[in-house]
Amino acid sequence: MKKKAEKARRANELRREYDLSQLKGGVRGKYGERYRAGTNLVLLSPDVAAHFPDERSVNNALRSLLRATKTARRHTR
Repeated sequence: MKKKAEKARRANELRREYDLSQLKGGVRGKYGERYRAGTNLVLLSPDVAAHFPDERSVNNALRSLLRATKTARRHTR
């Protein structure tokens, strides 16, 4: 038991060779806005996600829906 506690304590400590003085100037979320501008993530509800095995199938389904609605709009005008 004593060995496990000692090993766990050492695992949570920084090594001596890490120079913390080099870590100054870090800003949390510095590139967050740039990241959000270049991505468009959507969280699917679990019941919807169950019907799609991967992102490609989601994209294909949405493209088909867009084509269908575009065609339907042309015929109603």
